[in-house]
Amino acid sequence: MAINPPVDATTTPEWAALQKHYDELRSEGISLKQWFAEDPERVEKLSFDAGDLHFDLSKNLIKPETLKLFADLAKAVKLDERTKAMYSGVHINNTEDRAVLHTALRRPVEDEGKYIVDGQDTVKDVRDTLKRIYEFADKVRSGEWTGVTGKKIETVVNIGIGGSDLGPVMVYEALKPYADAGISARYISNIDPNDLAEKTKGLDPETTLFIVVSKTFTTLETLTNARGARTWLLEELKAAGAIDDSDAKRAEAIRKHFVAVSTNLEKVAEFGIDPENAFGFWNWVGGRYSVDSAVGTSLAVVFGPARFEEFLHGFHEIDEYFANTPFEQNAVVLMGMLNVWYRNFFKVASHAVLPYDQYLHRFPAYLQQLTMESNGKSVRWDGTPVTSETGEIFWGEPGTNGQHAFYQLIHQGTQLIPADFIAFVNTPNPLKDGDQDVHELFLGNYFAQTKALAFGKTADEVRAEGTPEEIVPARVFEGNRPTTSIFGVALTPFALGELIALYEHITFVEGTVWGLDSYDQWGVELGKQLAKQITPAISQDDEALAAQDASTQSLIRFYRAHREF
Repeated sequence: MAINPPVDATTTPEWAALQKHYDELRSEGISLKQWFAEDPERVEKLSFDAGDLHFDLSKNLIKPETLKLFADLAKAVKLDERTKAMYSGVHINNTEDRAVLHTALRRPVEDEGKYIVDGQDTVKDVRDTLKRIYEFADKVRSGEWTGVTGKKIETVVNIGIGGSDLGPVMVYEALKPYADAGISARYISNIDPNDLAEKTKGLDPETTLFIVVSKTFTTLETLTNARGARTWLLEELKAAGAIDDSDAKRAEAIRKHFVAVSTNLEKVAEFGIDPENAFGFWNWVGGRYSVDSAVGTSLAVVFGPARFEEFLHGFHEIDEYFANTPFEQNAVVLMGMLNVWYRNFFKVASHAVLPYDQYLHRFPAYLQQLTMESNGKSVRWDGTPVTSETGEIFWGEPGTNGQHAFYQLIHQGTQLIPADFIAFVNTPNPLKDGDQDVHELFLGNYFAQTKALAFGKTADEVRAEGTPEEIVPARVFEGNRPTTSIFGVALTPFALGELIALYEHITFVEGTVWGLDSYDQWGVELGKQLAKQITPAISQDDEALAAQDASTQSLIRFYRAHREF
């Protein structure tokens, strides 16, 4: 099915109306303090609930009437039509001629037979794969699956990169309180030998299971690390007297200590992994959208199938909400349109995500790939140049750590940086400091920061505190720094699934407005190709060295002159 060309949002009457609205707000003066004072119902008009997440958009640089303009623009770019196309399996990733069906990864079993795409019953295939993963996870968790010496697995080591690493490691860190089988996880991604060395340090090879995650089983970094891990395992087992050096024992050790997430069963078998212990996924699942597929096998092992199902239910909750809620009341759509508002009208370049929960410390890094790999494009899905700014630099750190690092720039710097603040009502680790509830102390900061950013502090307020006149300017906060507050009940597997799906769809909304194929990533490829050409020049190939540019030659000569190993 042919993909319709993107609507050029900037040429629509709806874009012009939003521009006029922006100009009017600028001319009358943007003042959150004034807007709150003038409209006692502002918070109610700009607050929304999705699943068990609560969204307060009232501290953004919008008025309630802005929401209709957002919804009008979303309709003008045919967001509803493109959403239906994505959910139904149309090949909206047209540069790779693929469907985009991460939503099928979390559809319930009752949906089997309803989503046949390219002749494939997507939901049935997903549920069949999940069944195999869950059976495997139960064996490892119960101790039925053992290492080569009969010992229970205590550590799972996931070897992958990009979407095969960032998602699983983020979720593992986020849900650590739910690890209930005495199994921990480690994640190896970087081809830097230091990563493999540190992640295997202190491990008992007899109780370690490696999961090699590579759809094609050809990813350079992943397979290099997998071979290194295999060497480490065999050498350590032999040194401990756990196996002899016979081919049979080495082969058995690999079969007992390695499984794969891959569709290339031939290469899996060549590596020494039993193809029966390989779990696949499909070309309609992009890497950065894959944590809820077989890529999450390490998570199913650590947290168990029941928790993984809860995780999937959270995704599905937001999938359904996004697809079925009118745009003007749709928190997902509105957050996507807010990002367009700031990027294209206020001309902001970056967006902070600030989780007030230490367990979410890898969430900003996860979102960097999700958003920047998806929408870091200068060409639209029909090959024509974009007509506006696209993409944002996503970044952030958890909680009060960030306050003592970069919040200065957000509060008083010359750049406008919209920020999403994420927190949860309940904590799995309640603590008292005397009479003070420490979680409430923590949440006090969550509430205070968005208040300070929105309303600031005037020179007169600073003077009233007795501040010497010469330092009054340094202590003024102009306010009107936009934030969105996302408040959940608790960081459960369900809530985490909701959060991930939320940002997946926000990214999609933005990409639709900008006319982007948010599901390819050709910008990743050139550097990988050049690395293969350059690597031979580093140590021995003078002909390859001569083919490089002057700067690369100079750097390689520096390397050759100083290498000590």
